[in-house]
Amino acid sequence: MVTARSSLNERSETKRAEAMSSAASRARAVASAVKDPEVPVLTIEDLGVLRDVRADADRVTVTITPTYSGCPAMDVIRDDLVLALSAAGFADVEVRLTLSPAWTTDWMTDAGKQKLSEYGIAPPTGRAALGPIKLSLGVKCPRCGSLDTREVSRFGSTSCKALYECRSCLEPFDHFKVH
Repeated sequence: MVTARSSLNERSETKRAEAMSSAASRARAVASAVKDPEVPVLTIEDLGVLRDVRADADRVTVTITPTYSGCPAMDVIRDDLVLALSAAGFADVEVRLTLSPAWTTDWMTDAGKQKLSEYGIAPPTGRAALGPIKLSLGVKCPRCGSLDTREVSRFGSTSCKALYECRSCLEPFDHFKVH
């Protein structure tokens, strides 16, 4: 009798664990597809803003990290996450914002960097600086590929981008800053 009861409990726990794993996978897929409102060719996963997704049958907790502590897009991203996950059938959605560790362009996916380039924004190159020395390297024009570019303004259309000008094709473009 004890063996049958133990076996029933084990099967019940296994089914519960499978359901939680399935819910977490489904929630992750939905959250990963949410677009960045400032650069709509990127998802928040491409951007590296999506940090964690935890779910059980009805509850989802999503953790996001802004590219800058005052990033105005975070409110829109939070609302979009709640809408998308609610539409996917999750009754209770919580979105947490974390500032630590600070976001870095190292978290961007290679696919995201490629999408930026195709969209006309020069993606970050290299890795975030570990020490106090920062070097200014040439930024490749996403339109013509020239390295003959110059920074026009440290801030472009958003705080996380700088405005550049290509001296070859004379076109302005945003560059996603490395940090």
